[in-house]
Amino acid sequence: MILLRATFLALSLAAPFALAPAALAQREPPPAAPPFAGPALAAELGQDRIAVDTSFSGADLLIFGATERLLGPAGDNVVVLGLGPPRDVVVRRRVRWLGLWVNGPAARFQEVPNYYAVAATAPVAGLLEEPARRERRLGLDVLTARLPGPRDPRFRTALIDLKRASRLWNEEESPVEISGGRLFHARLPLPSTIATGDYIVQVLLVRGNRVVARQELPFRVDRVGATARIADVARRLPLAYGLACIALAAFAGWLGSVIFRRS
Repeated sequence: MILLRATFLALSLAAPFALAPAALAQREPPPAAPPFAGPALAAELGQDRIAVDTSFSGADLLIFGATERLLGPAGDNVVVLGLGPPRDVVVRRRVRWLGLWVNGPAARFQEVPNYYAVAATAPVAGLLEEPARRERRLGLDVLTARLPGPRDPRFRTALIDLKRASRLWNEEESPVEISGGRLFHARLPLPSTIATGDYIVQVLLVRGNRVVARQELPFRVDRVGATARIADVARRLPLAYGLACIALAAFAGWLGSVIFRRS
């Protein structure tokens, strides 16, 4: 009888300790949800349509965004590339003949971006190796090296000079500015002579000499108002447009002679 009571007492004392692990397991809080992993790069345009009218004298295209990690010399870097629609371009060399300057040898280049602009938080040549820059056309030197056409470097140098003089090609003229460590913004200049069409802005996130994220932002350049109507008539009725221009020029000349005629 004493043995049965001792056994019952031992089991009674051991029961709470045997159930304790199960109770503790039920009281443990559920594992915390993993933190939300946002995109490494997020960028936007200030406007996705550029209106060209008779008073258009150029504009700046604003690009802004944020990154997951800090930007700067010890962190990531951002490269912004603006590209226009490709076109064929003919470059001619002027030669002197019988005391006159005439057109000489010419070179035709294909798939030439009508507009090109690049900006970065640091010099692009120090952010990426040359093969990576050549693949993504980052830099006027690698851009012209990839263009189909004659290999004569003089014509390729002349192409760069002509495009730069018309403000249609810009290379790192203004940097991508950083605010608050992770925010950035850049302005790409659009000259008054920019052609209509569809354009693209590529925003690249560079980390450790590698592009780890990319975002493409399209925008369009359109003529509006009287400029759009005149361009539409010139495209649909070129003969009538040419005759109207001749008639208008003749009328302007006659009117000027009447106004400034000496008595």
